[in-house]
Amino acid sequence: MFRYAGVFLLSLVIAALSTPVVKKLAYKLGAIDVPKDERRIHNKPMPRMGGLAIYIAFVICSLYFSSFDKRVIGIVIGGSLIVIMGIIDDIKRLKPLPKFAFQIAAALVLISFDISVKSITVPFFTRGGTLNIGYFGIPITLIWVVGITNAINFVDGLDGLACGIGLISSLTLFGVAIISGRDISVLLTLALAGACMGFLPYNFNPASIFMGDTGSQFLGFTLAAISIQGAIKSAAAVAVAVPILALGLPIYDTLFAMVRRKINKKPMSQADRGHFHHRLLDLGLTQRQAVYIMYIISGLLGISAILAMEMSSKKSYTLLIVICSLVVAFAVEMGLFNKKDKDGKDGNGVE
Repeated sequence: MFRYAGVFLLSLVIAALSTPVVKKLAYKLGAIDVPKDERRIHNKPMPRMGGLAIYIAFVICSLYFSSFDKRVIGIVIGGSLIVIMGIIDDIKRLKPLPKFAFQIAAALVLISFDISVKSITVPFFTRGGTLNIGYFGIPITLIWVVGITNAINFVDGLDGLACGIGLISSLTLFGVAIISGRDISVLLTLALAGACMGFLPYNFNPASIFMGDTGSQFLGFTLAAISIQGAIKSAAAVAVAVPILALGLPIYDTLFAMVRRKINKKPMSQADRGHFHHRLLDLGLTQRQAVYIMYIISGLLGISAILAMEMSSKKSYTLLIVICSLVVAFAVEMGLFNKKDKDGKDGNGVE
Protein backbone atom coordinates (compact mmCIF):
# COMPACT_ATOMS: atom_id res chain seq x y z
CA MET A 1 0.00 0.00 0.00
CA PHE A 2 2.89 2.38 0.69
CA ARG A 3 4.16 1.71 -2.83
CA TYR A 4 0.75 2.46 -4.30
CA ALA A 5 0.47 5.67 -2.31
CA GLY A 6 3.96 6.63 -3.46
CA VAL A 7 3.02 6.21 -7.13
CA PHE A 8 -0.05 8.40 -6.77
CA LEU A 9 1.59 11.14 -4.71
CA LEU A 10 4.76 11.35 -6.78
CA SER A 11 2.76 11.61 -9.99
CA LEU A 12 0.56 14.29 -8.42
CA VAL A 13 3.57 16.35 -7.33
CA ILE A 14 5.35 16.06 -10.69
CA ALA A 15 2.23 17.14 -12.59
CA ALA A 16 1.58 20.04 -10.22
CA LEU A 17 5.16 21.29 -10.50
CA SER A 18 5.33 20.76 -14.26
CA THR A 19 2.13 22.63 -15.14
CA PRO A 20 3.46 26.22 -14.60
CA VAL A 21 6.48 25.35 -16.75
CA VAL A 22 4.26 23.88 -19.46
CA LYS A 23 2.07 26.98 -19.30
CA LYS A 24 5.06 29.23 -20.08
CA LEU A 25 6.10 26.86 -22.88
CA ALA A 26 2.59 27.02 -24.39
CA TYR A 27 2.75 30.82 -24.57
CA LYS A 28 6.22 30.64 -26.09
CA LEU A 29 5.17 28.14 -28.78
CA GLY A 30 1.91 29.90 -29.54
CA ALA A 31 -0.31 27.07 -28.30
CA ILE A 32 -3.15 29.46 -27.46
CA ASP A 33 -6.90 28.83 -27.67
CA VAL A 34 -8.59 31.97 -28.97
CA PRO A 35 -12.43 31.95 -28.66
CA LYS A 36 -13.80 32.29 -32.20
CA ASP A 37 -17.22 30.64 -32.14
CA GLU A 38 -20.25 30.05 -29.93
CA ARG A 39 -19.00 26.62 -28.86
CA ARG A 40 -16.20 28.21 -26.84
CA ILE A 41 -17.19 28.71 -23.22
CA HIS A 42 -14.23 30.93 -22.32
CA ASN A 43 -14.06 34.55 -23.47
CA LYS A 44 -10.32 35.22 -23.46
CA PRO A 45 -7.24 33.55 -25.02
CA MET A 46 -6.05 30.56 -22.96
CA PRO A 47 -2.84 28.51 -23.17
CA ARG A 48 -3.35 24.94 -24.41
CA MET A 49 -0.98 21.96 -24.22
CA GLY A 50 -1.39 21.54 -20.45
CA GLY A 51 -1.70 17.78 -20.94
CA LEU A 52 2.06 17.71 -21.40
CA ALA A 53 2.35 17.93 -17.60
CA ILE A 54 0.09 14.88 -17.23
CA TYR A 55 2.21 13.01 -19.78
CA ILE A 56 5.49 13.86 -18.01
CA ALA A 57 4.21 12.73 -14.62
CA PHE A 58 2.69 9.53 -16.00
CA VAL A 59 5.78 8.49 -17.96
CA ILE A 60 8.22 9.09 -15.11
CA CYS A 61 6.16 7.25 -12.51
CA SER A 62 4.95 4.37 -14.67
CA LEU A 63 8.42 3.55 -15.99
CA TYR A 64 10.18 3.93 -12.64
CA PHE A 65 7.75 1.91 -10.53
CA SER A 66 7.22 -0.80 -13.17
CA SER A 67 10.97 -1.27 -13.70
CA PHE A 68 10.52 -0.65 -17.44
CA ASP A 69 8.02 -3.47 -17.95
CA LYS A 70 7.58 -4.31 -21.65
CA ARG A 71 3.84 -3.56 -21.63
CA VAL A 72 4.40 -0.21 -19.96
CA ILE A 73 7.04 0.68 -22.56
CA GLY A 74 4.50 -0.09 -25.30
CA ILE A 75 1.92 2.23 -23.70
CA VAL A 76 4.53 4.97 -23.23
CA ILE A 77 5.72 4.76 -26.87
CA GLY A 78 2.16 4.81 -28.19
CA GLY A 79 1.26 7.63 -25.82
CA SER A 80 4.31 9.59 -26.95
CA LEU A 81 3.06 9.48 -30.55
CA ILE A 82 -0.28 10.84 -29.36
CA VAL A 83 1.43 13.63 -27.42
CA ILE A 84 3.56 14.63 -30.42
CA MET A 85 0.39 14.85 -32.50
CA GLY A 86 -1.36 16.76 -29.72
CA ILE A 87 1.40 19.35 -29.41
CA ILE A 88 1.37 19.96 -33.17
CA ASP A 89 -2.43 20.23 -33.11
CA ASP A 90 -2.45 22.63 -30.17
CA ILE A 91 -0.04 24.90 -32.04
CA LYS A 92 -1.18 24.60 -35.68
CA ARG A 93 -4.55 22.74 -35.59
CA LEU A 94 -4.20 19.56 -37.61
CA LYS A 95 -6.88 18.29 -39.97
CA PRO A 96 -8.77 15.11 -38.97
CA LEU A 97 -6.91 12.74 -41.32
CA PRO A 98 -3.36 13.31 -39.91
CA LYS A 99 -4.74 13.03 -36.38
CA PHE A 100 -6.43 9.77 -37.29
CA ALA A 101 -3.15 8.47 -38.77
CA PHE A 102 -1.31 9.20 -35.51
CA GLN A 103 -4.03 7.44 -33.51
CA ILE A 104 -3.86 4.35 -35.73
CA ALA A 105 -0.05 4.30 -35.45
CA ALA A 106 -0.23 4.53 -31.65
CA ALA A 107 -2.78 1.71 -31.51
CA LEU A 108 -0.54 -0.46 -33.73
CA VAL A 109 2.29 0.13 -31.26
CA LEU A 110 0.12 -1.36 -28.52
CA ILE A 111 -0.66 -4.38 -30.67
CA SER A 112 3.05 -4.87 -31.43
CA PHE A 113 3.66 -5.00 -27.66
CA ASP A 114 0.95 -7.66 -27.25
CA ILE A 115 -1.63 -5.28 -25.79
CA SER A 116 -4.74 -6.22 -27.75
CA VAL A 117 -8.16 -7.83 -27.45
CA LYS A 118 -7.81 -11.57 -27.85
CA SER A 119 -11.26 -12.73 -26.79
CA ILE A 120 -14.73 -11.38 -26.22
CA THR A 121 -17.57 -12.61 -24.07
CA VAL A 122 -20.85 -13.76 -25.55
CA PRO A 123 -22.42 -15.27 -22.41
CA PHE A 124 -25.80 -16.11 -23.93
CA PHE A 125 -24.42 -17.95 -26.97
CA THR A 126 -21.10 -19.60 -26.09
CA ARG A 127 -20.20 -22.18 -23.48
CA GLY A 128 -18.29 -20.42 -20.73
CA GLY A 129 -19.13 -17.07 -22.36
CA THR A 130 -15.71 -16.53 -23.95
CA LEU A 131 -14.98 -16.54 -27.66
CA ASN A 132 -11.40 -16.43 -28.93
CA ILE A 133 -11.31 -14.08 -31.89
CA GLY A 134 -7.72 -14.47 -33.14
CA TYR A 135 -6.69 -11.90 -35.72
CA PHE A 136 -10.10 -10.24 -35.54
CA GLY A 137 -8.81 -8.77 -32.28
CA ILE A 138 -6.58 -6.39 -34.25
CA PRO A 139 -9.39 -4.31 -35.82
CA ILE A 140 -11.36 -4.46 -32.56
CA THR A 141 -8.34 -3.10 -30.69
CA LEU A 142 -7.88 -0.35 -33.26
CA ILE A 143 -11.54 0.67 -33.03
CA TRP A 144 -11.48 0.64 -29.22
CA VAL A 145 -8.28 2.67 -28.87
CA VAL A 146 -9.15 5.23 -31.56
CA GLY A 147 -12.72 5.47 -30.28
CA ILE A 148 -11.82 6.11 -26.63
CA THR A 149 -9.02 8.49 -27.62
CA ASN A 150 -11.55 10.65 -29.47
CA ALA A 151 -14.30 10.17 -26.89
CA ILE A 152 -12.27 11.86 -24.14
CA ASN A 153 -11.37 14.60 -26.59
CA PHE A 154 -15.06 15.19 -27.37
CA VAL A 155 -16.02 15.76 -23.71
CA ASP A 156 -13.19 18.25 -23.19
CA GLY A 157 -15.55 21.22 -23.43
CA LEU A 158 -15.65 22.70 -19.91
CA ASP A 159 -12.97 23.64 -17.40
CA GLY A 160 -11.82 20.50 -15.59
CA LEU A 161 -14.34 18.19 -17.27
CA ALA A 162 -12.10 15.82 -19.24
CA CYS A 163 -9.41 15.86 -16.55
CA GLY A 164 -11.94 15.03 -13.82
CA ILE A 165 -13.57 12.28 -15.85
CA GLY A 166 -10.10 10.92 -16.59
CA LEU A 167 -9.37 10.90 -12.84
CA ILE A 168 -12.63 9.08 -12.04
CA SER A 169 -12.10 6.56 -14.87
CA SER A 170 -8.52 5.93 -13.69
CA LEU A 171 -9.70 5.24 -10.14
CA THR A 172 -12.42 2.95 -11.50
CA LEU A 173 -9.88 0.95 -13.50
CA PHE A 174 -7.66 0.94 -10.40
CA GLY A 175 -10.48 -0.81 -8.52
CA VAL A 176 -10.91 -3.28 -11.39
CA ALA A 177 -7.16 -3.96 -11.44
CA ILE A 178 -7.08 -4.54 -7.67
CA ILE A 179 -9.94 -7.04 -7.86
CA SER A 180 -8.39 -8.88 -10.80
CA GLY A 181 -4.87 -8.83 -9.32
CA ARG A 182 -3.11 -6.98 -12.16
CA ASP A 183 -0.19 -5.21 -10.48
CA ILE A 184 1.03 -3.39 -13.59
CA SER A 185 -2.44 -2.03 -14.27
CA VAL A 186 -2.67 -0.89 -10.64
CA LEU A 187 0.52 1.13 -11.04
CA LEU A 188 -0.55 2.61 -14.37
CA THR A 189 -3.97 3.70 -13.11
CA LEU A 190 -2.47 5.30 -10.00
CA ALA A 191 0.17 7.12 -12.05
CA LEU A 192 -2.52 8.47 -14.37
CA ALA A 193 -4.89 9.37 -11.53
CA GLY A 194 -2.13 11.21 -9.67
CA ALA A 195 -1.17 13.14 -12.80
CA CYS A 196 -4.79 14.19 -13.35
CA MET A 197 -5.14 15.25 -9.71
CA GLY A 198 -1.97 17.33 -9.90
CA PHE A 199 -3.16 19.12 -13.05
CA LEU A 200 -6.81 19.58 -12.06
CA PRO A 201 -6.36 22.65 -9.77
CA TYR A 202 -4.94 24.58 -12.75
CA ASN A 203 -7.66 23.31 -15.09
CA PHE A 204 -10.77 23.57 -12.91
CA ASN A 205 -13.05 26.57 -13.34
CA PRO A 206 -11.80 29.25 -13.63
CA ALA A 207 -9.00 27.50 -15.54
CA SER A 208 -5.60 29.07 -16.09
CA ILE A 209 -4.58 26.48 -18.71
CA PHE A 210 -6.34 23.93 -20.94
CA MET A 211 -5.06 20.39 -21.41
CA GLY A 212 -5.59 20.73 -25.18
CA ASP A 213 -5.45 17.78 -27.55
CA THR A 214 -2.07 17.02 -25.99
CA GLY A 215 -3.87 16.07 -22.81
CA SER A 216 -7.33 14.91 -23.83
CA GLN A 217 -6.11 12.51 -26.51
CA PHE A 218 -3.24 11.21 -24.38
CA LEU A 219 -5.70 10.66 -21.55
CA GLY A 220 -8.12 8.81 -23.82
CA PHE A 221 -5.38 6.68 -25.39
CA THR A 222 -3.90 5.70 -22.04
CA LEU A 223 -7.27 4.81 -20.53
CA ALA A 224 -8.06 2.69 -23.58
CA ALA A 225 -4.72 0.89 -23.34
CA ILE A 226 -5.02 0.27 -19.60
CA SER A 227 -8.56 -1.04 -19.96
CA ILE A 228 -7.32 -3.61 -22.47
CA GLN A 229 -4.29 -4.54 -20.39
CA GLY A 230 -6.06 -4.60 -17.05
CA ALA A 231 -9.74 -5.35 -17.52
CA ILE A 232 -10.20 -7.21 -20.77
CA LYS A 233 -7.20 -9.55 -20.46
CA SER A 234 -7.70 -10.40 -16.81
CA ALA A 235 -11.47 -10.53 -16.43
CA ALA A 236 -12.74 -12.42 -19.43
CA ALA A 237 -16.17 -12.93 -17.90
CA VAL A 238 -16.87 -9.19 -17.97
CA ALA A 239 -14.54 -8.25 -20.79
CA VAL A 240 -16.96 -5.91 -22.54
CA ALA A 241 -19.18 -4.69 -19.72
CA VAL A 242 -16.46 -3.37 -17.39
CA PRO A 243 -14.54 -1.03 -19.71
CA ILE A 244 -17.74 0.25 -21.33
CA LEU A 245 -19.12 1.13 -17.90
CA ALA A 246 -15.82 2.48 -16.58
CA LEU A 247 -15.49 4.85 -19.55
CA GLY A 248 -19.23 5.17 -20.01
CA LEU A 249 -19.84 8.92 -20.08
CA PRO A 250 -17.37 9.75 -22.89
CA ILE A 251 -18.52 6.69 -24.86
CA TYR A 252 -22.20 7.55 -24.66
CA ASP A 253 -21.66 11.24 -25.39
CA THR A 254 -19.60 10.35 -28.47
CA LEU A 255 -22.16 7.84 -29.76
CA PHE A 256 -24.95 10.38 -29.31
CA ALA A 257 -22.88 12.97 -31.19
CA MET A 258 -22.40 10.53 -34.07
CA VAL A 259 -26.14 9.86 -34.27
CA ARG A 260 -26.93 13.56 -34.02
CA ARG A 261 -24.51 14.46 -36.82
CA LYS A 262 -25.95 11.67 -38.95
CA ILE A 263 -29.42 13.15 -38.45
CA ASN A 264 -28.04 16.59 -39.32
CA LYS A 265 -26.30 15.09 -42.36
CA LYS A 266 -23.04 16.59 -41.10
CA PRO A 267 -19.53 15.07 -41.29
CA MET A 268 -18.54 13.17 -38.14
CA SER A 269 -15.54 15.50 -37.71
CA GLN A 270 -17.74 18.61 -37.81
CA ALA A 271 -18.62 19.57 -34.26
CA ASP A 272 -21.84 20.97 -32.81
CA ARG A 273 -23.14 22.48 -29.63
CA GLY A 274 -25.21 19.47 -28.69
CA HIS A 275 -22.96 17.60 -26.25
CA PHE A 276 -24.28 16.77 -22.80
CA HIS A 277 -22.30 19.56 -21.14
CA HIS A 278 -23.73 22.08 -23.63
CA ARG A 279 -27.26 20.93 -22.81
CA LEU A 280 -26.62 21.38 -19.10
CA LEU A 281 -25.41 24.93 -19.72
CA ASP A 282 -28.51 25.57 -21.85
CA LEU A 283 -30.60 24.63 -18.80
CA GLY A 284 -29.03 27.55 -16.95
CA LEU A 285 -26.39 25.69 -14.96
CA THR A 286 -22.99 27.25 -14.35
CA GLN A 287 -19.83 25.60 -15.62
CA ARG A 288 -19.05 24.22 -12.17
CA GLN A 289 -22.55 22.85 -11.65
CA ALA A 290 -22.50 21.14 -15.05
CA VAL A 291 -19.07 19.64 -14.37
CA TYR A 292 -20.12 18.39 -10.92
CA ILE A 293 -23.17 16.66 -12.42
CA MET A 294 -21.02 14.94 -15.03
CA TYR A 295 -18.54 13.92 -12.32
CA ILE A 296 -21.38 12.30 -10.38
CA ILE A 297 -22.67 10.44 -13.45
CA SER A 298 -19.17 9.25 -14.31
CA GLY A 299 -18.66 8.13 -10.71
CA LEU A 300 -21.92 6.16 -10.68
CA LEU A 301 -20.94 4.43 -13.92
CA GLY A 302 -17.55 3.66 -12.38
CA ILE A 303 -19.19 2.09 -9.33
CA SER A 304 -21.37 -0.03 -11.60
CA ALA A 305 -18.23 -1.22 -13.44
CA ILE A 306 -16.66 -2.37 -10.18
CA LEU A 307 -19.90 -4.09 -9.18
CA ALA A 308 -19.92 -5.86 -12.54
CA MET A 309 -16.55 -7.40 -11.62
CA GLU A 310 -18.25 -9.27 -8.79
CA MET A 311 -21.13 -10.52 -10.91
CA SER A 312 -21.53 -13.47 -13.20
CA SER A 313 -21.13 -12.88 -16.92
CA LYS A 314 -24.88 -12.87 -17.60
CA LYS A 315 -25.62 -10.53 -14.70
CA SER A 316 -22.88 -8.11 -15.76
CA TYR A 317 -24.32 -7.94 -19.26
CA THR A 318 -27.82 -7.49 -17.87
CA LEU A 319 -26.51 -4.58 -15.79
CA LEU A 320 -24.89 -3.09 -18.90
CA ILE A 321 -28.12 -3.40 -20.90
CA VAL A 322 -30.18 -1.79 -18.13
CA ILE A 323 -27.76 1.11 -17.74
CA CYS A 324 -27.52 1.65 -21.51
CA SER A 325 -31.33 1.74 -21.72
CA LEU A 326 -31.53 4.31 -18.92
CA VAL A 327 -28.80 6.43 -20.53
CA VAL A 328 -30.58 6.43 -23.91
CA ALA A 329 -33.87 7.40 -22.26
CA PHE A 330 -32.09 10.19 -20.41
CA ALA A 331 -30.41 11.34 -23.63
CA VAL A 332 -33.76 11.57 -25.40
CA GLU A 333 -35.18 13.59 -22.52
CA MET A 334 -32.16 15.93 -22.60
CA GLY A 335 -32.50 16.41 -26.35
CA LEU A 336 -29.09 14.96 -27.19
CA PHE A 337 -30.51 13.60 -30.47
CA ASN A 338 -32.19 16.84 -31.46
CA LYS A 339 -31.51 18.04 -34.96
CA LYS A 340 -31.26 21.69 -33.96
CA ASP A 341 -29.31 23.48 -31.24
CA LYS A 342 -31.11 25.60 -28.68
CA ASP A 343 -30.81 28.72 -30.84
CA GLY A 344 -32.34 26.90 -33.82
CA LYS A 345 -29.12 26.58 -35.79
CA ASP A 346 -27.51 23.41 -36.98
CA GLY A 347 -24.34 22.49 -35.13
CA ASN A 348 -21.12 23.84 -36.55
CA GLY A 349 -17.43 24.00 -35.83
CA VAL A 350 -14.57 21.55 -35.77
CA GLU A 351 -13.99 19.18 -32.85
